[in-house]
Amino acid sequence: MTEQLNRELSWINYNSRILEEGLRSDLAPLERFRFLSIVSSNFDEFFMVRIAALKRAVLNRDINERFNSKEEDPAAVLKKTAAKIRPMLTRLYRCLEEEIFPALAQGGLKLRRPPFTPDETGYLKPLFMREILPALTPLRFGPAAAEDSNKTEIPAIANGILYGAFLLENLSPKAERFISIVEIPPVLDRVIRLDPGGTSQHWVLLDDLLLLWGDAFFPGYEVKGRLLFRIHRDADFSVDEKRDEDFVEAMEEVLINRDRSPVVGMVYSRWSGPNGNSAASETGGDNSAGGDKSTGGDKSADISSLIARSLDLTEEDIFPITGPLNLGSLGSLIHVQGFEELKRTIPRPVPHPAFSAETPLWDSIRSGDILLTLPYQSFDPVIRFFREAAEDPAVISIKTTLYRTSGNSPVVRALEQAALQGKHVTAVVELKARFDEERNISWANRLEKAGVIVIYGLARLKVHAKICQVIRRETAGLVRYIHLSTGNYNDKTARLYSDLSFFTCRENFGSDATVFFNMLTGYSSPLSMISLTMAPRQLKKRLIELIDREAKRSSEGSPGRIMAKMNALLDSDVISALYRASAAGVKINLNIRGICTLVPGTAELSKNIRVVSIVDHFLEHSRIMYFNNGGAEEFFISSADWMPRNLERRVELLIPILDEGVREELRTILEAYFRDNTQSWTLEGDGNWKRLGPGPGEKNFNAQSYLQDLAEKAAEQPRKTPQEFIIRRSTQGGLTNEFT
Repeated sequence: MTEQLNRELSWINYNSRILEEGLRSDLAPLERFRFLSIVSSNFDEFFMVRIAALKRAVLNRDINERFNSKEEDPAAVLKKTAAKIRPMLTRLYRCLEEEIFPALAQGGLKLRRPPFTPDETGYLKPLFMREILPALTPLRFGPAAAEDSNKTEIPAIANGILYGAFLLENLSPKAERFISIVEIPPVLDRVIRLDPGGTSQHWVLLDDLLLLWGDAFFPGYEVKGRLLFRIHRDADFSVDEKRDEDFVEAMEEVLINRDRSPVVGMVYSRWSGPNGNSAASETGGDNSAGGDKSTGGDKSADISSLIARSLDLTEEDIFPITGPLNLGSLGSLIHVQGFEELKRTIPRPVPHPAFSAETPLWDSIRSGDILLTLPYQSFDPVIRFFREAAEDPAVISIKTTLYRTSGNSPVVRALEQAALQGKHVTAVVELKARFDEERNISWANRLEKAGVIVIYGLARLKVHAKICQVIRRETAGLVRYIHLSTGNYNDKTARLYSDLSFFTCRENFGSDATVFFNMLTGYSSPLSMISLTMAPRQLKKRLIELIDREAKRSSEGSPGRIMAKMNALLDSDVISALYRASAAGVKINLNIRGICTLVPGTAELSKNIRVVSIVDHFLEHSRIMYFNNGGAEEFFISSADWMPRNLERRVELLIPILDEGVREELRTILEAYFRDNTQSWTLEGDGNWKRLGPGPGEKNFNAQSYLQDLAEKAAEQPRKTPQEFIIRRSTQGGLTNEFT
């Protein structure tokens, strides 16, 4: 078996690199808070998917295909993951409470925690009673006595939703104890501003108001303890692929079952009452009085144990937290208006010089292949591509794949408009995009009502390729305009993710696009394509051929060279090919954002392989590949990572870049990523990551800032001919083709 690092531990190490950004005292407080919220959200998905798969493997209910650590006992892997996660959560919340909240308070965004002042209580308690309490519903959790725990009636507890839990004791002589839980609906903003009509910028958490005044739900009972908790359920299961005739209904059942699936973990935050909250003095400042008194002492530990036991969770499955849960739902704090000194300054995307408002988009694409570097350049040309296709009377057909889009997507609106105007519109909608299924079903229904032909993916395969074909009737005949991308048709994430977006009207690409959509929507035997390569049929084989070819053409005097950037590297066959190439002397540079199970830099296995990872403000999402090919260089972009699921269980595309100007852009991008010495980490042979820094006499170099500068300089010099728009390598930067 190919020597590889453990997948789960590699992913946790990735989240650790994100955490390190949040721990940096030199970053703006809201930027740090953003990184910590990403860590929190990432762990949510990790529990629902990877921990769930490990637990099924332990119970032998389902040896999940995506659990690749067959050489290790799943129970041992579970223990290792918990041992790494717990100290990370401790560091996260210590930083939040001791550094970030105080820094926000100094900048004017002061979090107030109980005990509140009399004036604050006078405003907040009526607000809670009037506008919050009526929207909440207490649910009986059943008897709280240990001997009755097996008889506990458990209400439906939704996956990932925040709940307040109350330990109640009735006032009758028998003094029985019960637990009641109250859901905090996601529709309610957890960030509540104090005195919204005045000048105060203090804020409170809805969570605290619920725990402080939730007694109002329980007249006739005394509250003996209270806490907040969330559970994670198994979300790693698939739709019934055989139900083609009612696939949407089958997907809706998946969503329902996700809130009924086994519970795999619980996080909770203890609340020590209005006079004992450890965060009050650090984040609230001058609190002196006010707030209801907690009665009967704190029994939150009893509540957590009883809830956990009722949900069949062990101590290993429970994670106590010392601050606010679900940081990802506090987005209104991150995006608060004003307070620019608390934020990181992010330049706005700039226009691409190949496009102008005065020139039809089709003319720009006909003048030569065009590459957008997102988010440094504006996503507007992609939206324009769909809008002009919808409005242009010469356009007769639009075919596109849709994996994830935004809630109010301009792309979806354009497709609706095109269909309503009588154009032939086809959308291959992937309903199986995890955690976006409900949204995808919603706008797929909208498209169908507008007259769009909607294809709900393929049985047993996810359609992850990003491609759109627009057919336009022109003087010389039909012309096929093609858009291909490493990222989704999502105008929101286009401002947050580093991606590549490619336009062309090359005839070979148009022919391949037609073949591609025919295979997806009709009965078509798999056909060979001229330029594009598709998974799962050919892409993996093609990648291994490219790597092996580099090894064959490598010599001591002229070593081969591979550069590749992607989100994850996990496929054993591809890793074996990379090991063979390293042994043949090929110099291999890999930039892997997240999971990487390849072992780099070992003398006997991978001495010529270097692996780095960049974690910065923008999520690195582009996939780029370079092969020296004996001097006949080849560049590719792709929708696929080098993982079994992408190469064997998804429909993906590998796109060759033929235009010399675009190839030079990709070379510059790749070399910048391998030169970064401010946000880059290097993977060592033991699986640990080491942060890189400038060497002796070396200046700081930040890849994302460099690419932003290049985009801004390019925007100042509009292209007149196809060859003029080239992001040229900097003569000052010293970028070379040599292995670094």
